Parts: sequence; structure tokens; C-alpha cells
Amino acid sequence: MAKRYEELTFTDDFMFCKVLQNNPQVCRELTELILGRRVGRFAAPEPQKTIRLTADGHGVRFDVYFEDDEDTIFDIEMQQAGVKYLAKRTRYYQGMIDLNQLERGQAYDRLKNSYIVFISLDNPYEEAGRHIYSFQNVCTEDPHLKMGDGSYKIFLCANGTHDDVSDELKAFLQYIAGGTPSTEMTKKLENLVHKAREHKEWRLEYMTLLERDEMMREEGRKEERENMLREKQRADSAEQRVKDLERQIAELKKQLTGESA
Repeated sequence: MAKRYEELTFTDDFMFCKVLQNNPQVCRELTELILGRRVGRFAAPEPQKTIRLTADGHGVRFDVYFEDDEDTIFDIEMQQAGVKYLAKRTRYYQGMIDLNQLERGQAYDRLKNSYIVFISLDNPYEEAGRHIYSFQNVCTEDPHLKMGDGSYKIFLCANGTHDDVSDELKAFLQYIAGGTPSTEMTKKLENLVHKAREHKEWRLEYMTLLERDEMMREEGRKEERENMLREKQRADSAEQRVKDLERQIAELKKQLTGESA
């Protein structure tokens, strides 16, 4: 069952997007905390930017998407559960970001550097036990040799066990895992969540989305019921045809038996 609006936390997709999209400075501070370095200046993140290159293609809706003034693209995603296909998702997201950048005839050097960050409650590489996994394309024969294509993927996991991140970043991960806000960043985020819960327009938007999702689910259930009914009708029709054929065969046998007598 979907949460009520006042029950939403920072890790819920709707709240995560609203808080970061409407607070660029906080978004920037969080990005710098994750990357461990400063990022350039940027305007407010785009509201769940959507990229769909073809009408019937599989589009992408990014949670928090922004570009800084140093020609770098950032996509930050909150993943509450299910990390089975996370690596393949980053591959697809990267492709969509790149395809969306270049117009016909433009040189490949126009592609901007990009960071795709997934903040996850679960660990896609649980056996490794890390809080953070940073990936770049490297040479198999010489891992010290990086391809240099400017694409970076980062998985940030709340349930890591290693001492591999800063205390401040660890406090953030503890916070998204349900812990008490204990740092300036986490207290700031929690305060913004409380303020967002009082936002009447966002509440209405959330309720509208819930109604839309419920309508879509009901349409799906209706279509499933109709499909099941059609399948049953086809099965019943086939069964009836079999019975009719068996009856015809039985009558033919009787006729043949009578003739032979």
C-alpha cells in the first residue's frame, strides 16, 4: 500500500526529488559529499528529466539531473529496493545521456563528462561489503590504464560494512537507512523533508500521482481479466470442437460397424 504524503521520508522517490530539485545548494553539497570534491556552479536540477528518443522506445526518467558550468552532467538516483539490474540500468542511462547530447554531425568531443550515482539501501555487491563503488572504464590487461571517456558510475550503499567512507558520508548513509540525523547535512535534509510535508501543492501533486498510478493498475488488472476471459473462451471453444469431433468419430464408427454387420 502506498504511503500517505505525511509519511514520506527522504528516501521515497517523490520526496527525494522534491527536496533536491528545489534546493540546488543542498543538492550541490550532497553531490560534493558523495564525490569527495567540489563541483561547478549549476542552476536548479531539472524536474525528473525524461529522455525518450523514439515514440515506442524505452525512455528514461531521471530522479535528479543537472549540469554544472564545467561541462559535467550529474544524475543522482534513489533506489529503495531491488538492485539486481542496477549495473545494466547505469549502462542504459549512460547511453541515453550520451545520445541526448549530440546533434547530427557534431563531433564526439562535444560529449560532456557524466556521473551516474545510485544511492541504495541494498548492496549490489553484497559479498564485497563496501559503502561505495566507483567505476570507470579501464583496460583489462592493464587496470591502471583508464579509457578516459569521461563516464563515471557510483553506487552508494547504506548497508556496507567497510570503513571506506568519511564519517560525514557514513552518517548520511545511516540517516537514509532510517537512522537519526546527526550531522549538519542530515539535519538539513530532515528539516527540508518536514517543510515539504507542509507543502500543499506537492501534497496535491502526490495524491494526483497516486490516483493516476491506481488507475493504471486498475487498467492493467482489467486488461488481465479480459485476457484471461478471452483465453478461457478460446479454450472452451477448442474443447467443444474436440468433443464435436469425438462425437462425429463415434457416430462414424457406429455406421461402419452397422454396415459390416
